[in-house]
Amino acid sequence: MLNEQPYWNPVIETLSREKLRSLQLKKFKAIFKWAYENSRFHRSLYDEAGIKPEDIRSLADVRHVPKVEKSMMQRIQRKDPFPYGDALCVPLEDVTEYRQTSGTTGQPVYQPDTWQDWEWWSECWAYILWAQGYRPSDRVFLPFGYNIFVAFWAAHYAAEKLGCEVIPGGVLDTQARILKIQELKATALMATPTYILGMAATANNKMGIEPASLGITKITCAGEPGASIPSTKKRMEAAWNAKVYDHAGATEIGAWSYECTAQPLGTHVNEAFFLVEIEDIDTGDIIEEPGRRGKMIITALDRIAQPCVRFDSKDVIEWDSGSCDCGRTFRIIKGGVVGRADDITKVKGVLLAPSAIEEVVRSIEGLGDEFEVIVDKLGDVDRIKLKVELAPGFEDKAKEIEPRLKDQLRLKTNLGYRIEIYDYGSLPRYDVKAKRFKDLRDKH
Repeated sequence: MLNEQPYWNPVIETLSREKLRSLQLKKFKAIFKWAYENSRFHRSLYDEAGIKPEDIRSLADVRHVPKVEKSMMQRIQRKDPFPYGDALCVPLEDVTEYRQTSGTTGQPVYQPDTWQDWEWWSECWAYILWAQGYRPSDRVFLPFGYNIFVAFWAAHYAAEKLGCEVIPGGVLDTQARILKIQELKATALMATPTYILGMAATANNKMGIEPASLGITKITCAGEPGASIPSTKKRMEAAWNAKVYDHAGATEIGAWSYECTAQPLGTHVNEAFFLVEIEDIDTGDIIEEPGRRGKMIITALDRIAQPCVRFDSKDVIEWDSGSCDCGRTFRIIKGGVVGRADDITKVKGVLLAPSAIEEVVRSIEGLGDEFEVIVDKLGDVDRIKLKVELAPGFEDKAKEIEPRLKDQLRLKTNLGYRIEIYDYGSLPRYDVKAKRFKDLRDKH
């Protein structure tokens, strides 16, 4: 029976590496040809580089295809065919779905999808949810606003595709969502790590409800690296008494990576639908071997309205050297997405990833979930300040916690910090993606 087998698509998910790579090459040739023939933007880009569809004979040839960056899409949009511009590959009347990026890195990018594309989104998510143990018996609560952002829209339809019962909680506030989970005995939940922790804090501190008593057995997180950060995952799992699974995706790309129930200390690339390359940030060389971090260049192999061909995502990742006990042959990203190349910055000559600070803060008992990092300059000297909160019940422990925090930060990030400790509830709260890192130096 379907419920008893571990794979949504057992043929594709267990293909040999040789056959899987052959499938990816076939699909890449098709989407590259489609973009070349149907998008004025892509054809111009490829003609300028002197590369045509017939030049792609192997996966090694793929790296010669020019990359696309978000800034390029921002420049060509808001023009005819309005609002998508020259990258649109289908007639406007074939566009059935509209989404846009959050705009956190500049002007939002508009994303059109055909009905075929939206079915593709749903199928990508079906692979993810089945791998994380979702089954038709689950009642899934989605506590997010049904807005112009893709968020968990496709996950909603994928859960229905699996046969799950889906409860949309978009217009409810946090307390009402918690009461609805309790009333309807939901078994699964999807949100950002920030909001999962925020819901737990609201239940505990404002409602007198233990989140662990609500019966949630599995939680899927996206939008932030938190579910792949061990200390953050541990906090979420402890609060809810549920398994927490990571997922990575993006509006322009799709649902490209996920953690399975085997939890291999990383996330699978959804290689049936995506071709992922890792590029050295300094040299531009393609990294094939495990153990070296770089930024992800990704192709969505089946998305046709506005193709995503060798998109420079800025996500920092590295290949894992092992295979997964789940039996899937899809490669693993070690530790999931570490951060964004835009966010990983030099402070006092040291490369700093905000996720490393999160790992430290969330690992220390007595600190709340929220924190804020501010980098600035005094003269020519970089300074870094960390604001944290004391957890309820630890109001008189600041003097004990501060030296432990400083020591762990020095150990994990090789930097010294000015620490500011606040009472619980003092720092900003976020319902979706948190904005905890601020670099105020002029050059940034």
